[in-house]
Amino acid sequence: MTGAELPSGVVRNSLTGGGGVGGSVVQAGTINGGVHLVARPVLPTPRQLPPGPRKLIGRNADLAALDRSLGEDGGGADATVVVTGPAGVGKTALAARWLRGLAGRFPDGQLYADLRGYAPGGPADPAEALGAFLRAFGISPAPRSLEEGAALWRSVAAERRIAVLLDNASTAAQVRPLLPGSDGTVVVVTSRRRLTGLGIDGAVFRGLEPLAPEASTEILAERVGERRVADESDAAAEVVDACAGLPLAICLAAARIAARPAQSLAATAEKLGRGADRLAVLNVEGETVQELLDASYGVLEPESARLYGLLGLLPFAEFTLENAAVLADLDLTGADRLLDGLIDVHLLEERGPERFRFHDLVRLHARARGAADRASATTAATTTTTATATTGTAFDRLVDWYLASTTAAEAVVSPSHRTLARDYLTRPVHPAREFADTTRALEWLDEERDRLADLLRWSEELGRPAAAWQLADAMWPLFLRLRPARLWVEAHRIGLRGARAVGDRTGELRMLTSGGNGLRNAGDGEEAADWFAEALSLARDQPLVQANALYGLSQTHRMAGRLTEAADCLRRVVELREAQGQLRGSALARLAHGEVLLLADRAAEAVELLERAGRELSSIGDDYEVARARAFLGLAYGLLSAYDRAETCLASALTGFRAGLSVHWEARTLEFAGQVEERRGRPDAARSRFEQSRARYQDVGAAAEAARLADRLAAYGPATPVPEGHPDGPSV
Repeated sequence: MTGAELPSGVVRNSLTGGGGVGGSVVQAGTINGGVHLVARPVLPTPRQLPPGPRKLIGRNADLAALDRSLGEDGGGADATVVVTGPAGVGKTALAARWLRGLAGRFPDGQLYADLRGYAPGGPADPAEALGAFLRAFGISPAPRSLEEGAALWRSVAAERRIAVLLDNASTAAQVRPLLPGSDGTVVVVTSRRRLTGLGIDGAVFRGLEPLAPEASTEILAERVGERRVADESDAAAEVVDACAGLPLAICLAAARIAARPAQSLAATAEKLGRGADRLAVLNVEGETVQELLDASYGVLEPESARLYGLLGLLPFAEFTLENAAVLADLDLTGADRLLDGLIDVHLLEERGPERFRFHDLVRLHARARGAADRASATTAATTTTTATATTGTAFDRLVDWYLASTTAAEAVVSPSHRTLARDYLTRPVHPAREFADTTRALEWLDEERDRLADLLRWSEELGRPAAAWQLADAMWPLFLRLRPARLWVEAHRIGLRGARAVGDRTGELRMLTSGGNGLRNAGDGEEAADWFAEALSLARDQPLVQANALYGLSQTHRMAGRLTEAADCLRRVVELREAQGQLRGSALARLAHGEVLLLADRAAEAVELLERAGRELSSIGDDYEVARARAFLGLAYGLLSAYDRAETCLASALTGFRAGLSVHWEARTLEFAGQVEERRGRPDAARSRFEQSRARYQDVGAAAEAARLADRLAAYGPATPVPEGHPDGPSV
């Protein structure tokens, strides 16, 4: 290139050969050869964040937590925040709203990439997102290798203050090349997975939970109208409940309602209340909760996917690691790995140590998947000669495991309760629970109470009638010690149907006598008497069963105030049991006879029977029944004005019941103590005992007993505080 002087003194440049000049202006003299002018437009600052709702409802705490992730001063250092949660919970909306609120801090742009972690075609290649980011700053084409592209991206970001939203990430490895790693940049990653691997890159994590009902209702009102929601508040609450706190589900339901202004909210609520149909109803113009859950399900490994379906078919919402291990036919470590796969994609919630549950809508999806797997397994079983691990076998394993574990608890808590036959259908791969002592066995029965109840009901649907009555039988310590009145009756109704369905006379008699006790304790003395009478009729050649039926009849007579008839039955029970060498059984009959004598105001006679019963029960180490004998003795001595003896016996009984976790009998002993304090002329102390008794009755759902105590307390009028250490203060 040469220059030439012009008359005006202006220098013109001369290009020779093939020259090229970039830019929009060229000032030159003589140009020989081709000149290529490349015009590069000035690019706008990238503002790529996706649009979101006009108002982000119910997420103030989450926004504040994201603010805190930047440090106290909001800092210049880079930050990576991972927002995780189930499909449809609003991760993208939250992240985009937060970054838009910080737009002034990122003058060089806000970038967005959908990494398609759960798309049908598979996750996006990070090189694709890198190319888009580089093009946003005028760099094209991007380097071919991922490593070179990532290095160039870090160089570009180092000169700028930018924010990046990486949406729908699948793995930490997919995200890592896209991290700028420079001061002044903030990256938000959203994912249904936990992406814990990003912790080594300094990421902080924010788990997003479903919305509270109040926030869900506010979203619904904003989209369909406050008046409409207010006019149909009950139906609106049903819609919100059916959407289970997922913003996407609420918005889909709202869109459906808004599109049908003449249709009531109640109509939508009804459709949403139809179980599995709920996922189909939550569908507007192709966007569905079903598709989101399908996408999460699609990334599961086959073993986790199968377990997901099995867990979805369980009759209880919350399950344990042991439940999963039995269903999957794995040890605890193997089952924990599969559950971790479900938790990783937010299809499962961890509720406590080794306890899990599905989000309501996820449970519907899991149930549908499980039903489909079960149908295909059944079809396969009918077309092949090879036995396969079908869902039926998995559920049989679970029923058998619970039956064996509950029987093991029964053996520890009630060793004298004769264990009847147990019909197991599966091989004992998973050993039953073992219990070190009565306390641990009762704690397990209490912890598993709801699952046992659901499994008992479910056994009929599974075609396991024998397991139904045997499980009800094994739950005897739960009924006897913890006294869940309604469950006691329901379990034995189911068990009685099961025993009769398989023609098991022994099981039928056990259900009639044990169930009769449940009916009596639930306050239904007449039906209880019918059950005992039927058992007595069926047990003509079985003295011990006759004795059990007569014992039950004695209790119904006692409840009805027929004390003479009750005493006659109990004397006959003692004779039958002693003839069969049943020391414990005869002692319990004497104990019951002593209670009848107390009700008949014959305390002195009662003491003799109760003392003997207590000695016999103590000789065989039955601490629970010894405590019952002491409770009745405490009342008897109180009625005889032997107050020191009464107090000693009642205190001993309370200690025994509290150690044995028998809340019902703790309540009854406190009631006895109140009666003794009344007789002693100490009304404030009596009131204190009765109040404690009522509270404990309420704890076990004994409504009739609690009401009786409430009536008794009402007669006392306003309470007078009793100073600590006062003679009228609590002593037991």
